[in-house]
Amino acid sequence: MRNPFCNHLVEAAVQPELVFLTGDLGFKALEPLRDVLDKRFINVGVAEQNMISLAAGLAQSGLRPWAYSIAPFIYGRPFEQIRNDICLHRFPVVLVGNGGGYGYGVMGATHHAIEDYGVLMTLQHMRAFIPAFDGDVGPIIRLLMTIDSPAYLRLGLSEEPKGCSIPAYAPWRRLMQGGSEGATILVTGPLVGGILDAAGQLPPERRPSIWLLSELPIVDLPSEFIVDVRTAEHLVVVEEHVEHGGVGAMVALKLLTSGISPRRFSHQSARGYPSALYGSQKFHRKECGLDPATVLAIANGTK
Repeated sequence: MRNPFCNHLVEAAVQPELVFLTGDLGFKALEPLRDVLDKRFINVGVAEQNMISLAAGLAQSGLRPWAYSIAPFIYGRPFEQIRNDICLHRFPVVLVGNGGGYGYGVMGATHHAIEDYGVLMTLQHMRAFIPAFDGDVGPIIRLLMTIDSPAYLRLGLSEEPKGCSIPAYAPWRRLMQGGSEGATILVTGPLVGGILDAAGQLPPERRPSIWLLSELPIVDLPSEFIVDVRTAEHLVVVEEHVEHGGVGAMVALKLLTSGISPRRFSHQSARGYPSALYGSQKFHRKECGLDPATVLAIANGTK
């Protein structure tokens, strides 16, 4: 998603308040943005804490700063600065983390971001946006140019199935209407693409209702989603994020406080490193049970 991200920010660069900061990252990807922004493109070097404090100062002066890095470096290293300098003052700074979840694969745990939005959602005024497809990036960027609060944008690799018609961007989207015997699956992030593709191979009556959630915190539950949860035998929440502080916990809380109890509830999440090995993003998903085959087997009650 990094290239669409760059292209849409180039379009937004006509707005003079846009300032972009990078922690010495974006080589062979962000040059078009650097060229169009000129002095409004600032490479602060490998100094994430300073980058966040600088972004806060720019926001206080009336500008709209975007701060970019590899996902764990944008929220982990400068967490205190995000909390104190940005969130406590409700400055409209956008934190952009590239490679959410296990996106950086064999580079290992230091480059993985499997607790990012859960950590950031503990902070006042923070919002998170998790696009699943390249087509989501433009609408999110246009929204982020208008909001009056801090935000985190988690970028990954778009996995949109070929020939699939994806609804226009919205915080909640139903991507597949379930059959009479299907479960309800709620997914956050790009891994929904593989699940959607695999579910399309099932007999119509066994296909699940597949929902995609792209914005946090959860404000309201769509009425159609509530109907699906009440109708289905099983609700499965899937995310490339650890269990604690994840979407599974957020959805469960929202359902229960609304008086809604799924008949059965499963949560497929990142489980760290069960084999103590590092591999590709696909490898980590599979050993955590986030691959399409495992998710659908759990949804259908065969695993």
